[in-house]
Amino acid sequence: MPAESATLAFEAIGTGWQVDSRAPIPAETVRRMNAVIEDFDRTWSRFRPDSLVAEIALRSGEWIFPDEARALVELYSAMHTATEGAMSPLVGASLSHLGYGAGYSLVPGTGTLASPDWDRMDWDGTRLRTEQPVELDIGAAGKGLLVDMILELLEHDGVEQIVVDASGDLRHSGGESVRVALEHPYDTTKAIGIATLADGALCASASNRRAWGSGLHHVLDARTGEPVDEVVATWVTAETAMVADAVATALFFTTADELAPYVEFEHVRMLTDGRAEMSAGFPGELFR
Repeated sequence: MPAESATLAFEAIGTGWQVDSRAPIPAETVRRMNAVIEDFDRTWSRFRPDSLVAEIALRSGEWIFPDEARALVELYSAMHTATEGAMSPLVGASLSHLGYGAGYSLVPGTGTLASPDWDRMDWDGTRLRTEQPVELDIGAAGKGLLVDMILELLEHDGVEQIVVDASGDLRHSGGESVRVALEHPYDTTKAIGIATLADGALCASASNRRAWGSGLHHVLDARTGEPVDEVVATWVTAETAMVADAVATALFFTTADELAPYVEFEHVRMLTDGRAEMSAGFPGELFR
């Protein structure tokens, strides 16, 4: 961002955020932004007992979600199809079984736990019907969705030249492009390349980011409940952060060619053996 830009830093949904803009964000806009974040967290969080998701995990019923659920469910459905069921918002219980639940026990249970079958779910946009308790987890696309919601609110309120950075999930609007290092997943003091972001989103996913034991991390195959072990990190650019965030996870389970019919994106993917691939249109470079 230009030297004269303003920066707002804060904690939200369990991670650090930074919003850069051409001028300081008005206090009323900050208040509305905080309200959007609180409403989102109170709906979607697995880690607070008063959320809608926490209630759905306790009992069956019919549940009504906010409007943002329409695009989220549509995208998850596409990613579920493209990955042949590996990516699903129903992995919450599988994560909890491995110790990554509301209590943060980080103590895994015996074996693994497959997720419920998405194809048997009655989830139509903002309405979900469940016949038994279901533990949802939208972590594969949710932070990106919230980034988009915050940027759109800021634009609506007349804020200009914006970069919203939610712990590495970024959305840029207006002004000079920004250069972003692609952090090496095996050595966080190094980068494997650089991306240049202009009027779009860049999201990353890495299995080392949320790991709590040998072979235990947050990217699970919903079909088996097992952490994936062939891909270690991904970076994706797209028009929105929700799409970039979702594809960054989906690339752990399938190839870019399999995802391309569903969404538009460019990507970098690093395998566990250190090899890296980059799509022809990715706005950056890999260091050789």
